Amino acid sequence: MMNTLARKRQQAKAAAGSGSDGYESPVEVDQPDIDQAEQFETVDMQPEPEEDPIKLAEKVKEMGNAAFRAQRYMDAVESYSWAIELNPAEPTYLTNRAAAYMALKKFKFALADCQQAADLQSESPSSKTLIRLARCQLFTGSTAPALSTLRAVLDLEPYNGPALQLQKKVLELEAHLQNFQDAKRRQDWVTARLALDKCVQAIEAKGGDIPVQWKLGRIEFELAQKNWDAAGIASSEALHLEPNSPDVLALRGLVLFLTAKIEEALQHVQSALRLDPGHEVAQRLRKRIKDVERLKEEGNVAFKAGRLQEATERYGEALGRIGEEDNEGNGGQIRAIFLSHRATTLMKLEQYEDALQDTEEFLRLYPASFKGLRTRAHIYLHLEKYDNAIADFKSAIEQAEFEGSDADVKALRSELKKAELALKRSKSKDYSKILGSDGLFTAGKHWTNEKHFWKDATSSSI
Repeated sequence: MMNTLARKRQQAKAAAGSGSDGYESPVEVDQPDIDQAEQFETVDMQPEPEEDPIKLAEKVKEMGNAAFRAQRYMDAVESYSWAIELNPAEPTYLTNRAAAYMALKKFKFALADCQQAADLQSESPSSKTLIRLARCQLFTGSTAPALSTLRAVLDLEPYNGPALQLQKKVLELEAHLQNFQDAKRRQDWVTARLALDKCVQAIEAKGGDIPVQWKLGRIEFELAQKNWDAAGIASSEALHLEPNSPDVLALRGLVLFLTAKIEEALQHVQSALRLDPGHEVAQRLRKRIKDVERLKEEGNVAFKAGRLQEATERYGEALGRIGEEDNEGNGGQIRAIFLSHRATTLMKLEQYEDALQDTEEFLRLYPASFKGLRTRAHIYLHLEKYDNAIADFKSAIEQAEFEGSDADVKALRSELKKAELALKRSKSKDYSKILGSDGLFTAGKHWTNEKHFWKDATSSSI
């Protein structure tokens, strides 16, 4: 028996985590059910293995109580686990171990113990057990179960002070959660963030466990607000804490997809499906990723072969599969890339108005992209909107000084000078119209030469 008990004690220690000292009990954690007459120190007791298991369990429980009083919560967990092994039908040992887990801020373990103790007391549940259960439910973000548990207490004891106080806190958290859900449905992401922050603060203040759905909610509104770096960090942190959650893996995959990390996105989605083959969100996302990957390849092949109209169509189909939903940051970085591809192709087809529309969509997603600003400047030159072109070249130079190379800045300065020259010549052309056909011919000849330059300069992608 001792080998078995020693093994169980080691398992309990592993479940509780490393380190036994230095923890402070949360303010609202109930003390274990310790007999006040038990004031003697029992830490060094070594019960005989041949003793009756029921009596031995009581002695081991006393060891746990002594450890709890000394704030050695890991030792208390180990002793209570031993007592549970000896007498699994006694709910007190479970509620005592729950108290030790709560002191260690391991509320999921405490919740399981309280639920098991309540099941053992199903015919006549203890209000103390139920209140402790409700507290664990609160600290794991399960407000609806907590309210149900507290109603069971208040049905028996309408004026139970601890139950009424706890109910008030649960209702406050429930109100914040409702605000979050309502704002999320309205896609009011600022209000959603504030409401969720209040929920998280209420749990973190007691060292509780943040529910995975709340973590997913934070990722969702970072995506909606186009905070790509924040969405990436939040999804990575959530996956670190919940590595076997298909929901987290699928949402992490979406973040990677929207930030144009196609291969990594597909790997995460496939991991989600290995854990849950019927996960509908992951299934849809996998098909979406594969469709976009195929259309990109087909578009690139057509572009290189000079089949420009076909390339435009393939890029357009890919954009349709990506979408531009508000809750996905209007398609994110992956959409911007395909807008860039299509704009470049449209410019080669000399469809400048359509190219301009795609480029402006690109810049709405990447307003500080010097490459996007340069491309729009080239389009403006083809459309003879010289003032607009010059403004974009100047903005592109400012951005390139931060994110580009010296060569980029040098090239843009050269292009700016040519644009300013084109503007001057256009004014000369307008003036020459007043002078007659000879002046018009001369100015037009200059612009014909400039058009050849800009056609060559805009052959590359955004």
